[in-house]
Amino acid sequence: MRERTSGRTVGGFRNVFLQGPAVTLLLLWMLVPLGMTLWFSFQRYNLINPMISGFAGWDNYTYLLTDPALWTAMGNTLLLVGWVLAISVIGGTLLAVLFQQEFFGRGIARLLVIAPFFVMPTVGALVWKNMLMHPVNGVFAWLSGLLGLPVIDWFSSMPLASIIIIVAWQWMPFALLILLTAIQSLDDDQVEAARMDGAGPLAIFWFITLPHLKRAISVVIMIEMIFLLTIFAEIFVTTSGGPGLASTNLAYFIYIRALLDFDVGGASAGGVIAIILANIVAIFLIRTVAKNLET
Repeated sequence: MRERTSGRTVGGFRNVFLQGPAVTLLLLWMLVPLGMTLWFSFQRYNLINPMISGFAGWDNYTYLLTDPALWTAMGNTLLLVGWVLAISVIGGTLLAVLFQQEFFGRGIARLLVIAPFFVMPTVGALVWKNMLMHPVNGVFAWLSGLLGLPVIDWFSSMPLASIIIIVAWQWMPFALLILLTAIQSLDDDQVEAARMDGAGPLAIFWFITLPHLKRAISVVIMIEMIFLLTIFAEIFVTTSGGPGLASTNLAYFIYIRALLDFDVGGASAGGVIAIILANIVAIFLIRTVAKNLET
């Protein structure tokens, strides 16, 4: 027993010794940037004027929380995340049901529908800006001219809606990929039994397919929401947060504070606020997904 115990102890120390460098590197990779952000959020640090320095206390947080621009950015962030989630989940669910059916060229159609997810956000935003939504040379303007409809300057008249369309186009294939994988595990005998009992396509979808996809939908919502809170490239390439603050989300607001206003202290305080909000959302989503996985 002593030899076995000592062997286990030596093995335990060996595992700690082998895992220690990786765990230490991971902790440093996460904690050092977080610690620096917390430190700068309590400092007066301006990149243009080095005379502005010293301990600021809660001044950076007080200024941000009383700044209407912050609440506008947070509202835009919630609208962006909410609408993209709704469009991508509903559209992904309907497309998953559609592509589960047998039809000619289904494999090629699946590949083309999933392809936008692998396009870089900057490239996708440039394509939408210059080739589709351009008020003079865009495809949408050409179609409006053919139909005799007024041309829409998307990024001036509907900037946030334009960003929502672009981001939803990028993330709907992700939802489709996850939900299509989940729907393929649906028992065909159950669906066939429902059809024999007289259930129509809508009843089968509502009472069999949709409950079966509940777990997958929860996972899609959790993953997408975490990434959608940090949308930046699409806004930077297309609207630059404008007109005014009409399409500025929280991530772009922090960018403005840091690299346009050169206020590192205020931007760090905004980053801390964003971290707190992201963690609140993540905890809520993890608990929701855990409940769905248990049922």
